[in-house]
Amino acid sequence: MSDDGREQTGHERVPSRQRRRFPGISSRAYEHPADRSALVALRKLSGFDTVFKALSGLLPERSLRLLFLSDSVRVSERQFKHLHDMLLDACYILDLEKVPPMYVNQDPQPNAMCIGLDEPIIVVTTGLVELLDEEEMRAVVGHEVGHALSGHAVYRTILLFLTTLALKVAWIPLGNLAIMAIVTALREWFRKSELSADRAGLLVGQDVKASMRGLMKIAGGNHLHEMNVDAFLEQAEEYEAGGDLRDSVLKILNVLPRSHPFATIRAAELKKWAESRDYQRIMDGHYPRRTEDKDTSVGDSFRESAASYADDVKTSKDPLMKLVTDLAGGAGGLGGRVRRGFDGFKSPAPPKDGPQDTPPRDEE
Repeated sequence: MSDDGREQTGHERVPSRQRRRFPGISSRAYEHPADRSALVALRKLSGFDTVFKALSGLLPERSLRLLFLSDSVRVSERQFKHLHDMLLDACYILDLEKVPPMYVNQDPQPNAMCIGLDEPIIVVTTGLVELLDEEEMRAVVGHEVGHALSGHAVYRTILLFLTTLALKVAWIPLGNLAIMAIVTALREWFRKSELSADRAGLLVGQDVKASMRGLMKIAGGNHLHEMNVDAFLEQAEEYEAGGDLRDSVLKILNVLPRSHPFATIRAAELKKWAESRDYQRIMDGHYPRRTEDKDTSVGDSFRESAASYADDVKTSKDPLMKLVTDLAGGAGGLGGRVRRGFDGFKSPAPPKDGPQDTPPRDEE
């Protein structure tokens, strides 16, 4: 149970195991640095709230709420009670005072989202509910509550609106290009926000194996007896390190239109965070509080984001990222590696009779 097993209202908790609660936790505790820096900057921007309130008249938020209310099932004590219990439990653990409404929508595609400008609403599909077991679903509900706590719902709604708008103005010269530039930037942010929400889901479920199983099922369906977590994580490593420069470019092109990172990458990132000191400190009760959010420095957040991206490039095994690292470090023999890049960047050219200008082999 979460702490004493009961909410302040007396509502009984679902799980029979002890889980830690995080009173007053700030979303900064679990947000990915790139996600956090963008959010801090927007929150500090003077007039930002006013602009978004003005936009609310243009966005189909009211229509979406009416649509879900009329054509989906609202989670409550009387409908999908087990999901209702999970929702209350997730809000209790992350100390989210106002519980967002939650709907189940008939759709065989496993999916969930948190949208809304004035108030977030959570939507899960029947495909997801039928796919996941109780603890896996708990991580997903925690994931969506994490989105709500971080304020991601607003930007997700903007992204959905702009994506739809881009299709409507595709015939206008340069109009679609300008909007798609904004959409591409928002998608890059949103992919990082998904990593943040995965961490929130882990804080709620506090079962990394369940979180991993859920991501595996999203990738491969309800066939756990045919899947293996270690092999699944090895796929992420193979994806990152495999191929040559052509594959690196294709990876970028494949991910650009996506709002979510690939499932194997999400699993690898979550496992890395679960084993980090940051996660352990939160579990020990040492985390930033919401009362401190107003004192957050935009500069510090941007520096953390830049450091995170730099570390990703430095530690990446991707051929293109290795090339970037070598360019920054001025590695000897770089010219030979670039020439061979599109014929297998990973493998140095075989030595011939004479001495060759070959670079030292990269350390794994």
